Amino acid sequence: MSIKTYRVRIEPSGHTFDVAGNETVLEAALRAGFTLPYSCRNGSCGTCKGKILEGEVDYGVYEAKALTQEERAAGKALFCQAVPRSDLVIEAKEIGLVKNIPIKLLPARVVAMVRRAHDVMVLSLKLPQTERFKFLAGQYIDILLKNGARRSFSLANPPQQDNTLELHVRHVPGGMFSGHVFAQMKEKDLLRFRGPLGIFFLRESERPAILVAGGTGFAPVKSIVEDAIARGDTRPLHVYWGARARRDLYLDDLPRRWVRDHPHIRYIPVLSEPSADDVWSGRTGWVHEAVLADHPDLSGCEVYASGPPPMVEAIRASFLARGLPEDRLYYDSFEFAHAV
Repeated sequence: MSIKTYRVRIEPSGHTFDVAGNETVLEAALRAGFTLPYSCRNGSCGTCKGKILEGEVDYGVYEAKALTQEERAAGKALFCQAVPRSDLVIEAKEIGLVKNIPIKLLPARVVAMVRRAHDVMVLSLKLPQTERFKFLAGQYIDILLKNGARRSFSLANPPQQDNTLELHVRHVPGGMFSGHVFAQMKEKDLLRFRGPLGIFFLRESERPAILVAGGTGFAPVKSIVEDAIARGDTRPLHVYWGARARRDLYLDDLPRRWVRDHPHIRYIPVLSEPSADDVWSGRTGWVHEAVLADHPDLSGCEVYASGPPPMVEAIRASFLARGLPEDRLYYDSFEFAHAV
């Protein structure tokens, strides 16, 4: 039986690609070398939202917060979930900078495991000697599990250090992969991964960049800052790291060194629930509120947010109200729709 194939045209670029079987629009576009906006690929964050100008789709499974009934009625769809049921014409912005970076399927060996906090393990993965892995600081990879599932983790190392990949894994109660990491994984274990993926990376600009991390959302921020330092980029970088207690700032000494060595970098840690033992004299509360207190007018900034969905959603609502243009908000929402 032949597999039904549909043709999709992207406007305004006019680029076309084919979608086969039950592929989503996003899957087929990436396979064809066209990068549309996306992040979680679970139908949860809304990053991949675009407009269907012509044709019909199966909208798939998604969360109501990512695509409202009003948006759907206006022709919007989530391209990470939408499966064509006819030829399509869609309206979407293409991300050109990642176009020439190939998405690869590669093996990697665990060469180091360092427990940085009670619930955070830093993994170092060694690539085959013959492989070069090109990526942009801030992108992520999918670890492929034996049952066909995937688990996404941001790369914490900068692209200049591409022979060993660094992942920050938080232990999620009941999580299949994170439970394995903390209980069973050992050095020399072999993993398979696919990547690089995502569009969370520092855009070329001279504007001050505000980087907001929540928990292990610090991983891509670390990659971005270390890459900027390596490239000699001296644009102002304001790094905010939100965590519950002091022990959750699992690499706190690192951004403090950035500040000591690079005058254009600021670091503001924020604790939401410091314990009595923390003896904390720094900022407290929600990390996005600390940003708003320091930057009452965000119209001249760019914001890069990485962390749990409630943090990202709070940033999106409150920062746009403070003048941040919507097209200068970039985020990597750590959607935990499924146990990891």
